[in-house]
Amino acid sequence: MTDPTFYITMATAGLAGLAMLTFATLTGWRGWLAFKQQELHAFGDPSPTPSLPNASARIEIADLKERIRKLEAIAAGVDL
Repeated sequence: MTDPTFYITMATAGLAGLAMLTFATLTGWRGWLAFKQQELHAFGDPSPTPSLPNASARIEIADLKERIRKLEAIAAGVDL
């Protein structure tokens, strides 16, 4: 067991095994990233600019803001 060739052979085999494992992991990672990218393109919004909300949504948002103002006034003790 004191033969230096044995230790060199074992170190080389270990390094080769580590290289194969690293390569397989990297290949899997790249495949997973490509899959996620395809998923994003398939289910994502095709229009790059967001559309404006319709009129009913804007009215609803304004109504909610008014309700919040009234609740804040009540919480502050201001009579409306």
